[in-house]
Amino acid sequence: MLLIRHGETTWAAQGRHTGRTDIELTEAGRDQSRRLGAIIERLLDGRGQPVVFTSPLARARDTAALAMPRVEATETDLLFEVDYGQYEGLTGEEIGERHPGWSVFADGCPGGESVAAVAARCDSFIAKAERMAPGRPVVAFSHGHLSRALTARVLGLPVPGAGAFYNDTATIAVFDHRKGVLVLTGWNLSAG
Repeated sequence: MLLIRHGETTWAAQGRHTGRTDIELTEAGRDQSRRLGAIIERLLDGRGQPVVFTSPLARARDTAALAMPRVEATETDLLFEVDYGQYEGLTGEEIGERHPGWSVFADGCPGGESVAAVAARCDSFIAKAERMAPGRPVVAFSHGHLSRALTARVLGLPVPGAGAFYNDTATIAVFDHRKGVLVLTGWNLSAG
């Protein structure tokens, strides 16, 4: 499985929490996304035809289309970014002023998604991928916090464990089967 965070947006560059707001990629984000194609191709070499999923939000959808232009991605709401509720559009510093010590992975979001809801969504995506792609590679285009939570759940960790991961825009996480379990074999890989 390859789990890919979308390319740069203006809000991502500013450190703003971009949940359900549908923001386009910047030109730099579009370039990042195009460059991902060669890495994805190399990582999938000899593994068979992938099943590709994407968040319906433009920044993830466009990253998928630019990185894998010959493959049609299936959109799924399960890959939406975390719903930040009252924290939508705010920077970490601004959130810290309102709620010192806040962690999206431990506290959830007031007026948005709870940690339990994020975990359930991640688990539903994992089940969907297993059901729709038995024995085939999966490529999933998503968002920063959701991809970190999904990484934790793929590894059998609770969502608060996602706080130990950080990924930049336009980066790839790689999971491979080892002795019957999925393990993380690559993290925050980029085209440079």
